[in-house]
Amino acid sequence: MSKPNFIIFLTDDQGYGDLSCMGATDFRTPNLDRMAAGGVRFTDWYSNCPVCSPSRASLLTGRYPGNAGVRSILAGHRTAPGLPPSVPTIAKALGDKGYNTYMSGKWHLGTIPACRPSAHGFNKWFGHLAGCIDYFSHIFYWAMNKGPGTDPVHDVWEDDCEIYENGKYFTEMITEKAVDYIRESAKEDKPFILYVAYNAPHYPMHAPKKYMDRFSHLPWDRQVMAAMISAVDDGVGEIMNELERQGIEQNTCTFFTSDNGPSRETRNWLDGTTDPYYGGTTGKMKGHKFSLYDGGIKVPGIMHWPARVKAGQVLSEPVASMDVFPTIMEGAGFNSDGCDIDGRSILPLVEKGDELPERDLMWEMSGQLAIRRGDWKLVLNGTLVEGAPVEDAVHLSNVVEDMGERVNLKDKHPELVADMSAKVKEWYAGIEDVWENKYSKELNGLVTHAG
Repeated sequence: MSKPNFIIFLTDDQGYGDLSCMGATDFRTPNLDRMAAGGVRFTDWYSNCPVCSPSRASLLTGRYPGNAGVRSILAGHRTAPGLPPSVPTIAKALGDKGYNTYMSGKWHLGTIPACRPSAHGFNKWFGHLAGCIDYFSHIFYWAMNKGPGTDPVHDVWEDDCEIYENGKYFTEMITEKAVDYIRESAKEDKPFILYVAYNAPHYPMHAPKKYMDRFSHLPWDRQVMAAMISAVDDGVGEIMNELERQGIEQNTCTFFTSDNGPSRETRNWLDGTTDPYYGGTTGKMKGHKFSLYDGGIKVPGIMHWPARVKAGQVLSEPVASMDVFPTIMEGAGFNSDGCDIDGRSILPLVEKGDELPERDLMWEMSGQLAIRRGDWKLVLNGTLVEGAPVEDAVHLSNVVEDMGERVNLKDKHPELVADMSAKVKEWYAGIEDVWENKYSKELNGLVTHAG
């Protein structure tokens, strides 16, 4: 069998419960449901951060965000540094092994040339560099009027050249470019990795009438969320159908996940409403984007590989986006031992049903810390949304029995709290050390050079 192809689908601010295969009952996502039914649906897939830039860095590098040099949401102005040049991505690793590499969609890992997709292993790429754009004008407005260098800027690029496609719905553009790439790649006798990073359903909440009309029975906030996700679902279907037309679906390994939980930001409303936004759902979990409760970090997770992974699996093993890198490397037949990664391959689990060794998963976000160990989850200084006060200084849950992290068991298990607290604090100290002694210096050098 020839080397496999790989596709990574990533959505933006999509909640755990915002797919019908993950529990949504008010709208359907038939293509993603079909992908899940034909492969593996993970009930406990975690992003490595509750905000976008760090979680994307983890996905592409196989490292915790701090070990990849990205710990916060990155700026979108044209002199913003991002993912350090010293950190290899899965595109770089596979490209060095003879793979074609392509990205279509949202980058948000730096705008200066040293941090763009082309500098991180992607032979060709299309998309936007900042965190969000208007879906039709493709202008980055988010930081408008916040100081020098924050004026609105146009932000659509192809292979480092700015292009203008005013009026085209960006979700559909991402799909079109990905389909075109598969068709072109099929003409070459080389395997490929394709990173399809949809910016939906991140604000601004934009969807063409044809998608909105599908959900006219829903209130506006839920209607536009469903419409934007439906456009993504259509796109995934088009891409998967193209694989089948090209005769390469069986030997293409595909992942689907989200970068973090749903946004409660008021800017989602678009009408001046100052209430938190309710369009996305975390299902039964508490917390949203920015929170280290599971609502902010537990996200949809699907893996599909007909040639090697049995269909119809539903797995509850805790896995994380940083596991994609080593899984792809093993799936392609390469050793990732020298790649300095924190994730691990989940291929033995999904292909053979082997139990994976136990491990702790850990997170940090603006004063919050969290650790999951088996059925247990500890959150320190947890907040529900950005800017909210700390809800609990120490919160211990059995997240298998209590998915919503409603009952705080810290007083019943003080030894477990002490051990898990010590472990996550030790890990965090290591992250701080790497940041201070390596990445802050590297990124400061990039800023000086860019200036």
